[in-house]
Amino acid sequence: MKTHIFTFAIVTIIMISACNKKPARLDYPPTAKVDTVDIYFGTEVPDPYRWLEDDNSEATKEWVNSQNALTKAYLEQIPFRDAIKERLTKVWDYATQSVPKQKGNKLFYYRHDGKQNHAVLYVKSLADSLERVLIDPNLFSGDGTTSLAEASVSPDGRYVAYAVSKGGSDWREVFVRDVETTTDLADHLSWVKFSSLSWDADGFYYSRYDEPGKGSELSGSNQNQKLFYHKLNTEQAADRLIYEDSKHPNYMFSAELDDEFRFLFLYVSSSTNGNLLYIKDLKKKGEWQMADPDFQTHTEFVGLIDGKILVLTNFDAPRYRLMAIDPASPALENWTELIAESANVLSSANLTKDYIVANYMVDVRSQLSVFNKKGELLHNPELPGIASVSGIEPLKDENSFYLNYTSYTTPAQIMLYNIEAKSFSEVFVPQVDFRPDDYEVKMVFIDAEDGAKVPVSIVHKKGIEPDGSNPTLLYGYGGFNVVYQPRFDVRLIPWLENGGIYVNAHIRGGGEYGEDWYRGGTLYNKQRVFDDFVLAARYLIDKEFTSPEKLAIMGGSNGGLLVGAVANQHPELFKVALPAVGVMDMLRYQYFTIGWAWAGDYGRSDDSLQMFNYLYAYSPLHNIPKGKVFPASLVTTADHDDRVVPAHSFKYIAQLQESYKGNNPVLIRIETKAGHGAGKPLSMQIDEVADKWAFTLYNMNEEYLPEPMK
Repeated sequence: MKTHIFTFAIVTIIMISACNKKPARLDYPPTAKVDTVDIYFGTEVPDPYRWLEDDNSEATKEWVNSQNALTKAYLEQIPFRDAIKERLTKVWDYATQSVPKQKGNKLFYYRHDGKQNHAVLYVKSLADSLERVLIDPNLFSGDGTTSLAEASVSPDGRYVAYAVSKGGSDWREVFVRDVETTTDLADHLSWVKFSSLSWDADGFYYSRYDEPGKGSELSGSNQNQKLFYHKLNTEQAADRLIYEDSKHPNYMFSAELDDEFRFLFLYVSSSTNGNLLYIKDLKKKGEWQMADPDFQTHTEFVGLIDGKILVLTNFDAPRYRLMAIDPASPALENWTELIAESANVLSSANLTKDYIVANYMVDVRSQLSVFNKKGELLHNPELPGIASVSGIEPLKDENSFYLNYTSYTTPAQIMLYNIEAKSFSEVFVPQVDFRPDDYEVKMVFIDAEDGAKVPVSIVHKKGIEPDGSNPTLLYGYGGFNVVYQPRFDVRLIPWLENGGIYVNAHIRGGGEYGEDWYRGGTLYNKQRVFDDFVLAARYLIDKEFTSPEKLAIMGGSNGGLLVGAVANQHPELFKVALPAVGVMDMLRYQYFTIGWAWAGDYGRSDDSLQMFNYLYAYSPLHNIPKGKVFPASLVTTADHDDRVVPAHSFKYIAQLQESYKGNNPVLIRIETKAGHGAGKPLSMQIDEVADKWAFTLYNMNEEYLPEPMK
């Protein structure tokens, strides 16, 4: 089989390279089949590509090489692919900075110079404004595939605990650096995953798993997480176990402290949404007290006011509210309301010296509100346009806070807001080779059959004619309570400059309108997510923004599932499909790494006959249509993705290449030494985006015309 696959790939490369036009049909590398059959409630389900789930086998590695060879040859013959890459490289070359965080008498923030693979962590003294490099992850590895996944600074600003990811994996190694000397201590923690790093005066709390078996590091199920406390300058073996629950191996734990180290908050989760909340009074050395006992609600600590614990919660408030807890009687029935639920989603709340800063979401965009500490509204700072605010960071003992402000046409900038002066001041404004005044942004609301109004953001050059000829990218996610608010995305610049339209569909399954909007796209409502997305596509076609021959759909992870399902159900609506790191096998997703935690959104194939039938009916892997035109597809994944394991994409493309007999190319691009997306080096990002845009335009029979020199 090995020789056969290798020869097939070489012949295909020669065939494509010999001519500069799309072949009638690509000759795909053959993929071996096995006779594996699973039985679900009496229904036999063949799984002929089960062997591709073994990412360590030589056969899988060879299959990856042959698929990559074919895809590489196809992409390299697109005449304008290099021009897109050149433009991306140029436009991506601008400095960015994160919101500063104050710890002790220092500010900590990330900055990227536009050329580096990874952003660098800086520290600045408030006393003399001296700025220094604290951690430069570009020095971690020569090829940029080792990244800085997280950094948590001690409250006094003396130390930083930082987590390192290799090859894009979710596994972390944690080290500790002295901020003053920028040298590392001997501390070294392993097998840390899905963990915060929460400091007290002498060390930090973190979560880890037992060391996995050899060969199962990137695919084995992650269970029995434990919460530990690590004291500085000690071995990991000496870390104190804080919490575990052997009766519930799927529970995950994280901890948080208030600024005075009085209360320890324990969050317990069993899925990706909702948590239990326990509170321990450390000064009284008491036991854990249950505050929120319901996994269906989400509750998080905000701060302390007059001895009361403030929490942001959706308990009896689908769009969230701010509640006060008396630590002497923290049970749910004793909570009191400080800021009531409103018509808009309360996304976050922060405390300054004298005020509460609330960040609301109003039809996806942000709205800030300032309250006094009695919960009385004082004013709403003015924010221009369809934009979003994030990363609010108050300055210690002051009534000012930093924030990140961005829109579809405004690169993320850092601002400082003075509450009492009611004024914004610019802290960092990036300089991008982009003309925002050339573009317009609009939001439309599309009526769904059940009466819901689905918001859709549309971005394009001014003066574009609605004649059905415009290449259009329709993006969606639709799950896990995630919201993609308006934000600047440098990757879209070549697309928009070339006359393309970008559309973000804010469909059910997200958190745009709180818990009800989210639950409206989960479990037996999942089909509604796909229907909302199709509704947006039909709107774009009906209003002649575009046509099926010029419409591409795009999404990653849960959004990859969305693209796969919708392409199966309505292949006639789309010319191109770009599913990235998608959940494609809805019958087996729960058996890999953290997949079991997604059951709250999806349900499981072994839950019941009804749930099996529901999942089986939309699972992308199992519903590829035969005998129909199918969109040109470029599936993207990575060999170190241990969030959505690459087997999902491997099996999906193998089935697609077998089932689809038409001429549109159906290819897979498999990044090596990369993961689910976070920490991917800039060079890899540019290559991948250039490939996607080139593939899309080429299959729409469009050209790429670079912007004229200015």
